[in-house]
Amino acid sequence: MRIAVVGGGPAGLYFSCLMKLREPAHEVTLFERNREGETFGWGVVFSDQTLESLQAADPVSAAAIAGEFAHWDDIAVHIHGETIRSSGHGFIGIARKRLLEILSSRARDLGVDLRFETECGESPEGFDLVVAADGINSRLRDARREVFGVEVDVRRNKFVWLGTGKAFDAFTFAFEQTDAGWVWAHAYRFDEELSTFIVEMSEETWRGLGLDAMAQDAATALCERIFARHLDGEKLLSNSSHLRGSAAWLNFRRISCKRWHHGNLVLLGDAAHTAHFSIGSGTKLALEDAIALADVLNRPGLPLDRALEKYQSEREIEVVKLQNSARNSTEWFETLERYLHFEPIQFAYSLLTRSQRISHDNLRVRDSRWLEGVERWFWERAGLPGGNAPPMFAPFRLRGMDIENRIAVSPMATYSAQDGTPDDFHLVHYGARAQGGAGLLFTEMTCVSPHGRITPGCAGMWNDTHVAAWRRISDFVHGNSHARFVLQLGHSGGKGSTQLGWERMDAPLDSGNWPLIAASDVPWSPDNQRPRPMTRADMDEVRELFVSSTRMAIDAGFDMIELHAAHGYLLSSFITPLQNRRTDDYGGSLENRLRFPLEVFTAMRAIWPEDRPMSVRISATDWAGDEGVTPAEAVEIARAFADAGADLIDVSAGQTWTDARPVYGRMFQTPFADQLRNEGRLATMAVGNIFEPDHANAILAAGRADLVALGRPHLADPYWTLRAAAAQGYEGQWCPPPYLNGIAQLSRNLKRAADAAVKV
Repeated sequence: MRIAVVGGGPAGLYFSCLMKLREPAHEVTLFERNREGETFGWGVVFSDQTLESLQAADPVSAAAIAGEFAHWDDIAVHIHGETIRSSGHGFIGIARKRLLEILSSRARDLGVDLRFETECGESPEGFDLVVAADGINSRLRDARREVFGVEVDVRRNKFVWLGTGKAFDAFTFAFEQTDAGWVWAHAYRFDEELSTFIVEMSEETWRGLGLDAMAQDAATALCERIFARHLDGEKLLSNSSHLRGSAAWLNFRRISCKRWHHGNLVLLGDAAHTAHFSIGSGTKLALEDAIALADVLNRPGLPLDRALEKYQSEREIEVVKLQNSARNSTEWFETLERYLHFEPIQFAYSLLTRSQRISHDNLRVRDSRWLEGVERWFWERAGLPGGNAPPMFAPFRLRGMDIENRIAVSPMATYSAQDGTPDDFHLVHYGARAQGGAGLLFTEMTCVSPHGRITPGCAGMWNDTHVAAWRRISDFVHGNSHARFVLQLGHSGGKGSTQLGWERMDAPLDSGNWPLIAASDVPWSPDNQRPRPMTRADMDEVRELFVSSTRMAIDAGFDMIELHAAHGYLLSSFITPLQNRRTDDYGGSLENRLRFPLEVFTAMRAIWPEDRPMSVRISATDWAGDEGVTPAEAVEIARAFADAGADLIDVSAGQTWTDARPVYGRMFQTPFADQLRNEGRLATMAVGNIFEPDHANAILAAGRADLVALGRPHLADPYWTLRAAAAQGYEGQWCPPPYLNGIAQLSRNLKRAADAAVKV
C-alpha cells in the first residue's frame, strides 16, 4: 500500500512504524507542517498497562521508551492544608519531545519517509490510504465535518499547560483558594528534572484574577505565586509565551465522531476523539488506535473498506468507555465547589474515584492500608469509632430511626394485589427481602385510592382490609429481621388505568378503564386516555386521601413513609413542565408547580409521628434538556421538600414523558444524587443500575449519597446483602439464625475462590 500519514505526533509516528514493521513493502510517507522536534507539550503520562501494549506491538521502540520513563506509584492530594497520599497507582511519564524523538528515529530506521515542514493539503492524492493524525484541530476532518459526524463539546473550565523544574515524586493535585476562587494544579514528573504543571480553574475565577487580560509571562508568574508552597522555589515555565494575551489559556474540547473513515481517509487519535487531560489518556488512546489500525490493515484477505470498518467497530466501545470516564472526571472538576466542604480524606477519595475507572475494590488492591483508613474514618463519622469495614455496612440515622446498614430494597411494582390488598405473595416477597439483610425495605408504590392505581394489580392503602394485610407483613418484617419497613404512597394520575407490567406496559386496559386526573389534560401517549385537569376541589380530595393513607400507615406499623413525586405520576405531573400546562397558581414557575405537591407533603408530615422519618422520590431530570426539569432545578425541588420536613430524597430520574432519551450505564442516576446531596446539603438515596457491592461502597465513601437502593438485583436475589457481606468477609451483618451455617459456608467458599483468583 501507498500510505500518507498527516501529522507527526505520537499517533502518526507510531502508526507509521507499525505499518513498516508488519510489511516492509508498504510505502509510508509522513507529512508534518512543523519543524522536527518542535512541540508545545511538556510530558505525557501512561499507566503500566499501556506500556505492556507497546511492548507487544513493537518491543524495540517500547524498550527505548521504557528506558526514558519516570515511574511513580503515588497520588498526593493537597487540600485545606493537608496532604492525603495513596499508593499503588502505577504511572509512567516521558517528555513529549523525547517520545517524538524516539518514534521519529524508529520510523526512519524502518524506512518511513518523514517530511517535516511540509503541508499536504486537505486531499492528498496518489495514495491508497490517507491517515488523518493531525490532532484535535484536524484540517482533514474539519473539511468533512458532516461526513464524519463531528461533535464538539466545549467544556467550562480554563486551563493552561506549564512546566516546572520541581520534580514531583507523586502525581500531584494541589488546590489553592484565592480571593477570586479556587485554583488547582495537575502535576507529574516526566524526567529527572522536569514536571508537567497544568493549572485549571473556573472561568469566573480566571476572569476574577484578571487572567483574561494578562500577558502569558505575567499569568505564569501569578500562577507561580499561587502555588509557591508546592514548587519549593522552582519556577513555572511556559513554552507558549509567543502567544498574545490570554491565548495560552484553553477550554477543553471533547471531540467525538460518528464515523472514523470515509473512502480512503481514516481518522486516528485526537482527530477522531479526545479525552480530558485529567485522566491522562489522550496519548494512550492515540497509540492504541495506531496498534488497532495497523493490525486490521495487515489482516490477510481483508479489503480496505472492511478493514476500516473493523478498526472503528473494534476500537469504538473502548474509546466511548474512556471518554465517558473522562467526562465524569471533567465534570468533577467543573463542579469542584460541591466537594470543598468534605474532610480532606473524603475529598481525596472522591477525587480518586471521580471517573468510575477506579473503584473501592480497586483501591483496596492498590493501597489496602490507605483504604482501611478511609473506612475507619467513615465508620467514625457514622458514630462508631473503631469500626473497620466496608461503608455499606455502616449504620445511618434518620430522625429517631436507626438503620442497620446503608442498603435499601428499592420500591418495585409487583402488580400482584387483589383490589389493592396485599396477600401471601407480598408476605413472602417482602419477608424474604427483609431477611436478606438490607437495612431499609420499601414497598412498591401503594396507591391512595382505587382510581389512583397504575394497574388493577397495584397495592393500596385506602381501607381497613389493606391496613390489616399490611400489618401482617410489617409484623413479620419486624419480628424476623432488622429491616426498617417503608410505605411508599402515590397516585398514578394520568399514567393510571393501564395493563399489568408484564402485559403491555403503560397501555390502557382492554376494558374497565377508570377516569384519570392530572395537573393538565396531557395524555401519557397518544394511546392513553386524556386526563381531566384537576380542580381545587380535586386537590383537596387528593390531599385528604394521602393524609388518610398516612394515618393508616401508622396503624399498619410502618417505620417510615415515602411520598412518590416522580416518574410522571400525579404529583410529578405538577412538577414537570412537560405535563403541567396550567396558567393558575399551580403552573408556570417552579414555585407554582411545587405548590400542590408541597401541600400534600406538609399535610402528611403534620400527622405522621414526629420521631419517624419521611422521604420523597423525585425525578431529578426529565431527560429533556432545558424544556423539562433539569438537575439544577431538581436541587431546588429537593431543598423545598427538605425545608418542609423531608429527611431523605430518593433520587430517581425520567419516566415523565415518552420522548425521554436517558443516558444509561452503571450507576447512571447516581450523579443526580451526588448533586442534590452536595449542592443542597441534604440526605439522598442513590438508585439506578447499581448492582455490585463495589458500586455501593464507592458511592457512600465518596459522599455521593447516604443510602444506596437496589431494585432489580433484589428481585433476582432477595439475600443480596447477606451475600455481599459474605463476599467481603464482614461478620457483623445480621442474619436469620437458621441461615447462619449457610452464610458461613458461603463466606468460606467465596474466600477460597478469591484466593484462587489471586494466584491465577
